[in-house]
Amino acid sequence: MNYIIFGGSGFIGTHLIHMLKKTKPDANIYDLDIVMPGEEGVVPGIVEKNDGVNYIRCDVRSQIQLDIKTTPEDVVFNLAAVHRTPGHEDKEYFETNIRGAENVTRWCEKKSIKKMIFTSSIAPYGASEELKTEDTLPTPNTPYGISKLVAEKIHESWAAKNSGQLIIVRPGIVYGKGEHGNMTRLYSGIKKRYFFYTRKDTIKACIYVKELVSFLMWALEQEKTGIWNCTFEPAYTILQICEAMKKATNMKRFIPSMPGKLLVGIATVVGPLGGKLVGIHPARVKKLMISTNICGKKLKDSGYEFHWNLEESFRDWFSDCERKCLK
Repeated sequence: MNYIIFGGSGFIGTHLIHMLKKTKPDANIYDLDIVMPGEEGVVPGIVEKNDGVNYIRCDVRSQIQLDIKTTPEDVVFNLAAVHRTPGHEDKEYFETNIRGAENVTRWCEKKSIKKMIFTSSIAPYGASEELKTEDTLPTPNTPYGISKLVAEKIHESWAAKNSGQLIIVRPGIVYGKGEHGNMTRLYSGIKKRYFFYTRKDTIKACIYVKELVSFLMWALEQEKTGIWNCTFEPAYTILQICEAMKKATNMKRFIPSMPGKLLVGIATVVGPLGGKLVGIHPARVKKLMISTNICGKKLKDSGYEFHWNLEESFRDWFSDCERKCLK
């Protein structure tokens, strides 16, 4: 049996491959990515390829020409995406996320693949304080969110046409070893004392990367379909996240508060002077002030059993980093 992972060299893909190596030792695993482990642009600190994994350089923006012997029982994971915001030109989101979805689904149809998991995002919901369920009308207001919503529709068209099993996941903030994103910046900001609350009740839906890949395999084996918000239920506030992070890493820090407008002003000045070094960017500060209020009740009620709560997941991540930091 084949597990074919488009975008397998990235953060989620790396953890997925590690799990598949442990739980599916007899399966053939393919990592199809534009970059390979150890190259610039992939998970920092992951420099070696996994033994037994087939690594093939593949750019989903172009027509996919891969001669892999497949069966209807094989599984494709489409993780390939341009996703960091800010960080890319608008065109890049559409070029990779939409054209990539077209090329991957076209290849799956050609190879008679019947099972696919697509990692979308909560970005199609748009930025607002209201609670979002899987039935909420998507109103994306960023190029990234728009591109991901269109990509979802492309995958749904493939599933309808080919009677395929399609699982679309919309994860909140995905964190864990190798993330080097929002949670890593939060930890660094608290530790180095340059993180400030703009409001303590901001809701930030999130999920541990090991929990996410575990759910993907569970949903696949349980023959689930459709769209799934992937987040703790209920979603945690920024205050709860910070307190759990401090407790799990034995970090003693007082986090002061600062008016949002003032912090945005500081980020506007500091950004060009070295904001990349500390993760201070006006767009990120503004995002921090808006809740990602995502409902995970469908996942909670599905029968899937979580392996970690928030604090436990931070402890596990801390242990993966030899109890030195979170990165």
